[in-house]
Amino acid sequence: MAICVALLLLSGCGGRLIGVMAPSGAVIPGTSQVHLLAATTRAPSEDKSILFTGERGTGLKVDAITVSIPPEANRTVGQVQWPRRLPANPIKEFATVNVKPLVSKAEDEAWLKKNLPRSRRALVFVHGFNNRYEDAVYRFAQIVHDSGAEVVPVVFTWPSRASIFDYNYDKESTNYSRDALEDLLRRIDAEPSIGEITVMAHSMGTWLAVEALRQMAIRDGRTLPKIKNVILASPDLDVDVFSRQFIALGKNAPHFTLFVSQDDRALGVSRRISGNVDRLGQVDANAEPYRTQFEKAGISVIDLTKLKSGDSLNHGKFAESAEVVKLIGQRLISGQTITDSDVGLGEAVGAVALGVSTAVGNAASVAVSAPIAVFDPRTRRNYGEQVNRLGRSLENTAGSVGDTVGVAGLPVGQPRSEGACPTDRPDPQGSCKR
Repeated sequence: MAICVALLLLSGCGGRLIGVMAPSGAVIPGTSQVHLLAATTRAPSEDKSILFTGERGTGLKVDAITVSIPPEANRTVGQVQWPRRLPANPIKEFATVNVKPLVSKAEDEAWLKKNLPRSRRALVFVHGFNNRYEDAVYRFAQIVHDSGAEVVPVVFTWPSRASIFDYNYDKESTNYSRDALEDLLRRIDAEPSIGEITVMAHSMGTWLAVEALRQMAIRDGRTLPKIKNVILASPDLDVDVFSRQFIALGKNAPHFTLFVSQDDRALGVSRRISGNVDRLGQVDANAEPYRTQFEKAGISVIDLTKLKSGDSLNHGKFAESAEVVKLIGQRLISGQTITDSDVGLGEAVGAVALGVSTAVGNAASVAVSAPIAVFDPRTRRNYGEQVNRLGRSLENTAGSVGDTVGVAGLPVGQPRSEGACPTDRPDPQGSCKR
């Protein structure tokens, strides 16, 4: 009974209208269209308004899908506006415009070339637990649209029964899909016109993504060279298991960015039913041993604990915060560190959390952003530079902020560690000698 009650909290798609994948074929003036590739290991449905079930299929099936997004005046950034009735009203709701099965690798390659932007980047998204096929497609369309990412979008959707009582089935379905995801990544990597690949996964999908990369590295001695960035949002991963997975990726591993939140209720439930071992997406990255391990491995960790969103479980903040999703598209996917400009993601999130915009407010946002975001060494240096700039105009304010943040950006009352950890060895199990 306790497990059933806990699983109820993990529900992600109950009460939504079924059958939204039937294409209308119509593009309504004022709407936006997202053209994406949807690859799946699900079993096909005889109902063309559903397309794929939650059962396991054979082989990898690929469709080119166009999703219509309502005009900006009629929607909220970060939200998927599901149809209340069918057919959908594209002026106010998401709608499926076109679905075209691609039955050969040649058709896949032709679609990729046609839809590749000038950046030559591809973004592959892997959804989480309790998702129907349409949940994955519509959520990814929302992320692509709201982030403004200049990418060719590809969603990989694995067999989820979208039932709160099928957690174990879903987890085994991720294992079932590892080879198929690796195959998809190899197909994309083999396309000469594509220059870089970012893999982004959410929740239980992070297990599938990291496992596919791990077995790729074991097979080839490294991950594919075009895979430059991996973004794990609310990763439902045992921290001990992740440390071993990461080591298996070797010294040429792509750069990892984690979105974590200590108030993630869904991961709190997952921890309780998974042996009470910390979940990667719920750790306090400023606390030891995590801070040292992440810095040594060169892993960027963005802590969204203080960021408020409309998600009652605090499990989808990365996609529902307008500021965060835009920064994903503008910076992380493009391969930049979050402090290549004067405003780092931590400062932006701090400003969002506090609702401040004045000079004094900006100083305050630097002070609170340390517990919100942990960065690479360049980010930590950037905080010192921000404090110094503020000090030239607000000496008293900057003085107190400098005491609060410290050189390493630690929370109030935590002393600065002596001696920097090396960042050239991807070993999250390692520790620094002081």
